[in-house]
Parts: sequence; C-alpha cells; structure tokens
Amino acid sequence: MVLVIVHSQFVTIQSKMKVLLLAPQPFFEDRGTPIAVDLILRVLSEEGHEVNVLTYHEGSDRSYPGITFHRIPRLPFIRNIRPGFSWKKVVCDVFLSFQALYLLIAKRPHLVHALEETSLLAWGFRLVFRVPYLYDMDSSFADQLVEKHPALTRVLGVFRWFEARAIRGAEVVVPVCPALAAIAQRYGPKQIVLLPDISLLTNQFELSSASEELRGVPRVRFMYVGNLESYQGIDLVLEAMSACAGNGQRMYLAVIGGTDALIEAYKIRCAELGIEDQVKFLGPKPVTTLGTWLEQADVLLSPRTKGVNTPMKVYSYLDSGKPLLATRLPTHTQVLTDEFACLADPDPTSWADAMVRLAEDKNERDRLGAAGKAFAQKHHSFDAFEATVSTLYRELEERIGEKQPSRSG
Repeated sequence: MVLVIVHSQFVTIQSKMKVLLLAPQPFFEDRGTPIAVDLILRVLSEEGHEVNVLTYHEGSDRSYPGITFHRIPRLPFIRNIRPGFSWKKVVCDVFLSFQALYLLIAKRPHLVHALEETSLLAWGFRLVFRVPYLYDMDSSFADQLVEKHPALTRVLGVFRWFEARAIRGAEVVVPVCPALAAIAQRYGPKQIVLLPDISLLTNQFELSSASEELRGVPRVRFMYVGNLESYQGIDLVLEAMSACAGNGQRMYLAVIGGTDALIEAYKIRCAELGIEDQVKFLGPKPVTTLGTWLEQADVLLSPRTKGVNTPMKVYSYLDSGKPLLATRLPTHTQVLTDEFACLADPDPTSWADAMVRLAEDKNERDRLGAAGKAFAQKHHSFDAFEATVSTLYRELEERIGEKQPSRSG
C-alpha cells in the first residue's frame, strides 16, 4: 500500500500488480481466444495493472496503457498458425517457454496469467520460483489433443495427469463455460471463477460499414461466421443444404471466415453436393464489421460438432436479434435452451428439417431473435465481463499481498 500526501491530507493509492500474461497463439487476430485476451487486457489496463504479454510472432499489434507486448522470434518456416494442437504450436511453445523464463526473471511479476497449455509452464514456474498463477481455461488441452489426434487416446491418462497438476497448482482457475468448470472441479482446484464470453456487438467495439451485397439475395439467408476447421461442423451444414434441395425452399448460405486453402476445399465439396449456386464464401472479415454482416442474415448458424466450450460467436449471434440454429450438444446446451434458440441433433436430416422450419416460419424467427437478444444483453455484456475480471484481480491482489508482504521489486 502506498501513501501520498496531498494538501496535508493522506490519500490512499492502491498499488497494482505486475502480471506476466502468456498467450500461446497469434495475437491479435479476429478469432475466439485472441479476442478474449484482448478483452482481458482492456480491463487490466483500465485497472492500472502493469502487464507484460508474451505471444507468438504472428498477429497485429495493439496498444493499451500499462501493457507491453513481447513476441517470440519471427520463424520464417512457421506461418498461418491455426487453432488447435499442431506441430507449429509445439515449436512456437518451445521458444515461448525460454522467453517466458527470461521475462519471469527480468520483470519479477507478482502473478502469471496463463492461457491454455502455458498453464503447465506456469505450474513449473510456481514450483521453482514460487510465483502464483491464474489458469485461464479456454479448453481442456488433454481432451483437445485426443479429439484432434485419436491415436493419442492410449496416453490420455498422462495428459490428464498434467492437466490436473496445472489446475491444482493455480491460485484460481477461470473457465469460459460450465462444462470446463466441471472438468476443473474434478481435480480439486483452490478456486473456480466462471468468466463466460460476451457479445462483441457492444460500444466497446466500433461497428463500421460493410458490404451490402447480401441484402438483395431473394432467398432466406443463413449465415455462418468463424474458422472452417472440421470441428466447427461446416460439413454438417453443407450436407443439410443438399438435403433441402428438393423441398422447394430457396435457401442461401453465406460463410464468413476461413483460410484460402479451406475455402477452396469447401467450394469443391459444394460442387460435389450440387449446391455451389446456393453457397457463397466471403472470406475473413474484421470483427469491427461483424454487426453489419449479421444484420444482413435471416438465420445464424453454430454447427459445432466437437468440443465442450461454447463458441464465442454464439453471444454476438444472440445479441444481433437474429434467430440462432445450433447443434443440440453440450457445447451449446450448457448456455442455450429451446426458449431462445433452435437446437437440432448433429445429423444432416435433423439440420435440414430445422432449416426448412425456420425458412418457412418468419414469426418463429422473430420470436427466437427477440428472446435471444434479451438473454445476451442480460447475461453476456461487456459490463458483466469487466466486473468479473476487476473483482477477481482485486481479490488476487489482496491474497498475493498477504503471502508476499514486500512487493516493492
């Protein structure tokens, strides 16, 4: 605690923490985890904390008071790092580990804020240097590894052992959804604080104009926004579109996001299914234009088929006031209900039936859209997110201060 004398009166100024935040992904990019990291940095900057962020060599620069960015060396043979486990991430994490050790010694942080697999690194730092850490749990890295590489199932127990160590060693585990909170709870953490994602259609993000090319489409406009990795369920949507072909409905699918390679692969798949005239791939769009694109849709899609965390885009979908069609799986049902979303089993026939129902019933679309918007604005606003992060960090500051009476270094 610092005391300052002003006009012969004592004014108490709360000392702030020095934080080392480990973000093992390209930053900044317009996709899930980097967006969540950016939101956290906004709050920590406003709270006055001193944060050193260590991330990969890819991504665009950001600037916030009190936030300093560090990147691993630019690796010319590693480009376009995609979400999920890959050999590229393994190489980058090796470089990140050595640089994190240097920053830990040089900056002497009071707390390490570790995302995803860097929780293991933070656990090691705690054992050696006694530096407490927060585990920001956007996914279960043990389950994620096995989902992407089923051959690793035989060593799943080893991955879970390490995940348990990371969870038990953290001062607090911060999952983004109830399913991840349940996973963390198995291992007896000291504390769990749920921090759900939020809608990005808030005044914290400047909405700018985007192309109006979809408004003139004389069909019911379905839209998907996000990456095109297989777990997102794009194949499910395309097969459902194909199954709808003979019902007389004029449906149109707009897909926003994806790499050039995946877009080309899915264009070939559309031709094979005979729906190439009904699907348009628009490529990636800035998050600042998200609201304008969503406004042009009639129905928004979240067809994810794997994973337990709820996709961040769901909250913006709901907040847009447009109806949401999602798979009836825990990744969605831990947040969504039939009261404000259309949920369908993850098979082409069920999805085709749901798409036809929504295409035919505008009243149902309007009802779901209004109910979804009310839910998002009540439970998933930036104000709620900011309050949770601020309270969490203040509690950590008090707790760490009690354990470390002298924090002057």
